[in-house]
Formats: sequence, structure tokens, C-alpha cells
Amino acid sequence: MTGGRDQDRDQDRDPCDDVLSRMYFFIDNELAEADSQQIQQHIDACLPCLREVDVERIVKALIARSCTERAPRELRQRVMFSIRHVQLELGNPGGPFAPGPGTPDA
Repeated sequence: MTGGRDQDRDQDRDPCDDVLSRMYFFIDNELAEADSQQIQQHIDACLPCLREVDVERIVKALIARSCTERAPRELRQRVMFSIRHVQLELGNPGGPFAPGPGTPDA
């Protein structure tokens, strides 16, 4: 007979905790429609949660915008040189997917 205790625990639970624990799924539209509506209703009535969701949306947008930039050519060349250097040190110049010693070529 734990049903009563579970219900008490659910009633004691802060609705903000529930919203914030599912915030990223909400922002990414990965929730069922009913759950998304429930969270939206809470956010519409709760200024602290609205602020938190807005901050996360802004951060997500900034990260997305930053990730579209391309590294400078010199940096890409240095990274590729470092990768090749490590591959040579490890004795596998073809990279991690190249056939190793004793491995038949496909």
C-alpha cells in the first residue's frame, strides 16, 4: 500500500522542479503535446521558470551560432599535423580505421 505515500510525495513536489528537470526536452520540442502544454501553462504563470527557460533558449541560440564558424586554415592545418604525428608515433599512419599489421586488406 505505497500508493498513498507516492501521492503525498507527488503533492509535496515543487512544480518548478518538474518543469526545470524537463526544460531542455521542452526547449527542443521533444515532449508529448500534453506535457509540453503543461509546462507552457506553468511557464506562463511562473516568472522565475520563464526567466530560466528564456536564459537557456538564449544560451542554446548563442552556442548554435558559434558552432557554425569555421576554424582558421592555419589552426586546421596544425590540428591535422598533430593528428598525423600521433598516428605515426603509434605506428598506424593510416589512422584508426586503417588495417593494422597482420590484418587482411578488404
